[in-house]
Amino acid sequence: MSYSIDLSGRVALVTGASSGLGTQFALTLARAGAAVVLAGRRTERLKTLRAEIEGAGGDAHVVNLDVTDVDSIKSAVAHAETETGTLDILINNSGVSTTQKLTDVTPDDYDFVMGTNTRGAFFVAQEVAKRMIARSRGAAPGTFTGGRIVNIASMAGLRVLSQIGVYAMSKAAVVHMTRAMALEWGRYGINVNAICPGYIDTEINHHHWDTEGGQKLVQMLPRKRVGQPKDLDTALLMLCANESHFINGAVIQADDGFGV
Repeated sequence: MSYSIDLSGRVALVTGASSGLGTQFALTLARAGAAVVLAGRRTERLKTLRAEIEGAGGDAHVVNLDVTDVDSIKSAVAHAETETGTLDILINNSGVSTTQKLTDVTPDDYDFVMGTNTRGAFFVAQEVAKRMIARSRGAAPGTFTGGRIVNIASMAGLRVLSQIGVYAMSKAAVVHMTRAMALEWGRYGINVNAICPGYIDTEINHHHWDTEGGQKLVQMLPRKRVGQPKDLDTALLMLCANESHFINGAVIQADDGFGV
């Protein structure tokens, strides 16, 4: 006997899909049968990812999105629904960081991180939720399937780390934002949860793990290893599944025990 998660017939919007975790999330959802809307600013990279998904028999679409611009958010979500129909799943993944001591943070540094990670994530979720709520209110009895919003936070939102204090603050806000959204939107069949990844090897930080500083960090980790993007697949699919209707407001640590 086997068990699998089937997202056929579902439409998922993935922000920050042009690289790293966003790319992996999009590939994973497409493999599970969802139609995937790839959103981000680097549209050429999104088109390459779309071709990969379509080459494997999946369904993918590209929309330009700048999460720091509310007009861009509204336009991207409207464009996505015009091409694919109503959105069932949002993977709220766009994120940035800077590395410096708190005493060296400039107003521009602060706005850069908070504007994307907190403000941007909030207004993307809000725009998608408004449409999910409208669909819920207008649905015939027994026909509404609910919605899934997965906010990508970080273990840094639960455990403060040096040199990335503003990033940690922004992700802590995402954790609390997730719970607030779950409380208000749960009545409409929308489940809002968060994943807090630990140290994951992506193209952005791949070079770091071979440096002296990177190796020192690895030795501090419980199992002296960093994760791979695919290590988040199970948590992602669980939270997106139709069967996860009883999971709402959860904050899932996927950090190999670093936060223990």
